[in-house]
Amino acid sequence: MLSFNKLFASVFLSLLYISSVNAIPFSAESRHSTHGSRIIGRGTKKDHYHPKSSYETFGDGIDHPLSKRADASMEDSAVAFMQAHAGISADFVHMHASFSGQTASHVYVKQRVNGIPIANAVANVAFNNKNKVVAYGSSFIDASKVPSAMPSVDVKDAISVAESALLGKHDKRKHPAPSLEYYAKDDGSVALTYVLQVRNRRMGTWYEAFVGAHSGELVSITDFVSDASYRALPIMEETLLDGFDILTDPQDLNSSPEGWHNDGQTSTITTAGNNVIAYKGTSDTTGRTTSQSSPGLNFQYTQNPDITPAAPSNVNAARVNVFYVVNTIHDITYKYGFTEDAFNFQNNNFGIGGLGNDRVTASVQDSSCVNNAFFQTPPDGQNGHMTMCLFTVTSPSRDGALENDIVSHEMTHGVTNRMTGGGTGRCLQTTESGGLGEGWSDAMANWLEQTDGTVRDFVLGQYIVNSAAGIRSHPYSTSAQVNPLRYSSVAHLQEPHAIGEVWANMLHVVYAALVGQLGYSPTARTDPTGSEGNVVFLHLFLDALPLQHCNPTFTTARDAWIQADANRYGGANRCTLWRAFASRGLGVNAKGFVDDVTIPSDC
Repeated sequence: MLSFNKLFASVFLSLLYISSVNAIPFSAESRHSTHGSRIIGRGTKKDHYHPKSSYETFGDGIDHPLSKRADASMEDSAVAFMQAHAGISADFVHMHASFSGQTASHVYVKQRVNGIPIANAVANVAFNNKNKVVAYGSSFIDASKVPSAMPSVDVKDAISVAESALLGKHDKRKHPAPSLEYYAKDDGSVALTYVLQVRNRRMGTWYEAFVGAHSGELVSITDFVSDASYRALPIMEETLLDGFDILTDPQDLNSSPEGWHNDGQTSTITTAGNNVIAYKGTSDTTGRTTSQSSPGLNFQYTQNPDITPAAPSNVNAARVNVFYVVNTIHDITYKYGFTEDAFNFQNNNFGIGGLGNDRVTASVQDSSCVNNAFFQTPPDGQNGHMTMCLFTVTSPSRDGALENDIVSHEMTHGVTNRMTGGGTGRCLQTTESGGLGEGWSDAMANWLEQTDGTVRDFVLGQYIVNSAAGIRSHPYSTSAQVNPLRYSSVAHLQEPHAIGEVWANMLHVVYAALVGQLGYSPTARTDPTGSEGNVVFLHLFLDALPLQHCNPTFTTARDAWIQADANRYGGANRCTLWRAFASRGLGVNAKGFVDDVTIPSDC
């Protein structure tokens, strides 16, 4: 989701994304890392909880009990490691997902009691290509006392409770059937819950509800909102003020083997394909109006900024631009590891892995909102949904679909929510991890729009608000005078977008350090094999996501980057990374939002 720190902070975000410290006896740091809250329904604040995680990385890797067995699966190896390393019996492990990436294999599990998984007690184990364990994260709990596994509340009543509280509808035809999972609460108790999805398309909400199967109360929620030839804005450009180009055959057939105009079964001549359908309308299931090509798949619509965005030519330009940007990000991130196995968005997964039928549905000029944009990320196998709104600061209004950094910010929410935690969409829900999610989205937009080895300050959202200052509090910069945000800044921040600025600026510093050390590749968007700094940065960006634990913190996200470098580059960039993180207070001993500039002694 987008946030407008200068102009709109109190409008949309006050309704959807409020996170605050209250009287519960947790420190600011622990609450940021374990809690979050949302305003739901008719203005009720609902807290949600995720048990504190432990996280370890192991550099070159350590052996596990099945290391010498050539026939051992990664799933069996993960369980054997957890039993040896943490004393966790295989009887208490529920296998959720696994996949093999470019430099590591990943296994994601939930704690299990009475044969039922605990929704928010999860663990992940990562192995390098030498079959050694390189990362382990866990939020398993003491589950010696749990309620009966036999519900005393009828599932129909649970659905009614969720629909009433969340002002939405559980769609039996499109949503997964309600299931039973335990849920660990922050008072140490465990509740048996029905888990079901509730959505309100008009309001732009989509939740996973946990309703007590004995109490009948809404226990918790997962918020899925984070927040041929084409006339479009080239991906390295930010706004239409940079000028449209005619882009001929920009699809990458290694990432999209049927091209962009095949929906997984049939060829199309509209802004609909295997990776995304871009349309105008408030519903992603009915009333879609896509843009159609002229003969030869030519999508060449001219946008006129002097007239209303609702003019047909402007609507077509918006649909085409979103279609182009989302497909381009699909193709780039595919090359760097966001593939079918890694829970990406495609109708047809070509038998490679993961769940299909989940291309992105992208609604432009959506009438349900103004002055915002957001992305909804349900689990793998369900469509990600992007909502692009009009911005009313100027006259005529401006269209967020025509500012590439807004579109790429939203699409990156889908990437990070799917790749963290094994495709559940549940693992960036705490205040701190939600902030990291916002930071990654800004950092991806920044990466896409750096055009040479001179690392420029980056300003997000200039066009939509008609301001050179954009929509963040500071430009992203290596200069502490231009952007003074540090790790310690998080102690005074309670809103995920503000926290995200701290992380995004750290990643800007990391990017600059890598490009300064290793140079810049002008072909990084199409060729991930180079050794230049911008190539290395995006590899580490994508590699770190599945390595980290569910609901990561600043320190563990940093550790995942260091481990990703060990996996892919043998630690060649370790000291460069440590210096960059430490320069903004995230050094070796950083903890509790207290700055530390220490780097490892061998650096």
